[in-house]
Amino acid sequence: MNRFKNTCYALLLVTWSALQLGCANAEDTAKAADQKAAAPEPAARAQVDAPVETAAVSAATPKVAEPTRQGEDWPKFLGPRDDGTSSETGLLAKWAEKGPPVVWEKAVGTGYSAPSVRGNRIVIHHRVRNEEIVDCLTADTGKAIWTHPYESNFSDPYGYNNGPRCSPLLTADRCYTLGAEGKLLCLNLETGKQIWLRDTAADWKIPDAFFGVGSTPILHGKLLIVMVGGKPNAGVVAFDADTGKTVWQNVDKKTWTSPDGSELDDKLASYSSLIAAKIHGHDHVFSLMRDGLVSLNPTDGEIRFSYFFRSDSFESVNAARPVIIGDEVLLSAAYKAGAALLKIKPDGKGAVEIWKSPNLQTHWSTTIHHAGCLYGFSGRHEGEAKFRCIDLKTGDIAWETDGMPANLPDDAADVEASSSRYYGRGSAIMAEGKFIVLGERGLLALVEVNPKEFKEISRVKFPGMKYPSWAAPVLSRKRLYLRCEDHMMCLDLAAQK
Repeated sequence: MNRFKNTCYALLLVTWSALQLGCANAEDTAKAADQKAAAPEPAARAQVDAPVETAAVSAATPKVAEPTRQGEDWPKFLGPRDDGTSSETGLLAKWAEKGPPVVWEKAVGTGYSAPSVRGNRIVIHHRVRNEEIVDCLTADTGKAIWTHPYESNFSDPYGYNNGPRCSPLLTADRCYTLGAEGKLLCLNLETGKQIWLRDTAADWKIPDAFFGVGSTPILHGKLLIVMVGGKPNAGVVAFDADTGKTVWQNVDKKTWTSPDGSELDDKLASYSSLIAAKIHGHDHVFSLMRDGLVSLNPTDGEIRFSYFFRSDSFESVNAARPVIIGDEVLLSAAYKAGAALLKIKPDGKGAVEIWKSPNLQTHWSTTIHHAGCLYGFSGRHEGEAKFRCIDLKTGDIAWETDGMPANLPDDAADVEASSSRYYGRGSAIMAEGKFIVLGERGLLALVEVNPKEFKEISRVKFPGMKYPSWAAPVLSRKRLYLRCEDHMMCLDLAAQK
């Protein structure tokens, strides 16, 4: 188990986790939580509040000013298009040596989930001692608006931190969150007051997961669709988004057939977030679960088709979200699973495998497609992980960064400084023809979107951002939001006029 812990720790999402998803040398969870809650505020450009530990929502919710900048919201996991891309323009083309200006920063509780932004509100889901907390802050200053705490007894069986893995989902008036032990909440976005709660672990029989709950829910019309992983046939469940009542449930282990004919285990859930798409006129919700992909009709939960996709190893997970490219779907996972590109049939009831390749083994962060190329992180371990460009048609490698540099000093905390081509496992988003890359040790970089060669433009390491930095960056109104295990910061990426 120790060997598995040392090699698999980056799978949580956030999610991700990434994922995502402590570490092999994780401290005692309760001790770490106490230390983080008591830690002083970082030297911030704007003084903000420490992690909230109160037991009730504030009765007087502060009035929130409207956004002062044009731009788009980032209201859910991987942004407005579900793929880590932004349409924002007017961003810095190159960063100063000290990096983009810091607007505000603050200590936060544990967890691996990226925050979400809507208007001038940013919501972060984190853990302080024995509570999961949903905190709403002003996006431009980091000042507290409201907080909603509730008890959590989740303890990660492999020693990772015990915080939430899923990103908040924000609508015009609601905030949906899913905690590490399966508590599904709907809150009023303006006040933080609870509208409804479903305890999925109590309502369904769910086999123990490797790392808790880590698949972020999605909205499709009036339905909130969640990878529950319940037995016998509640792998995916649709809830009425207004009331929390169950509308439909489907998917069990019989959905897939193992290539060797062996019976599949009872675990259904993975750490890969669902994604919806309309292909050939048919609505699909694609769910990459423990044993593979399943396409569901979001209206009634009918299974359109399934595709077995998982590692041969029992101690493995699927964590990266499927990537939709026209009528094609890309799947990728670590543990030697590799990648597969599928073409959806016109009737929506099946898929044809175009290629399978070991060249992209995504641990937790979702690959980005642009102009016939796939850009993503490949590698199960930190040392071997590389940022790669893959040809979409063939699955061949166009270019890749370096793995762990050789002959490192004993203290490898600043390993990124030893090579301009090393990030370890990381996450990336794309904006204005560039990638914003966050390596798992906290290195932030600006990289060209270039199909022919790797070209890094700028890099910076902020003191507050450290290992594990597994949550993907978030961009809204030219402000970049970063989150590691116990720290969150806001950077200004607006180009100077």
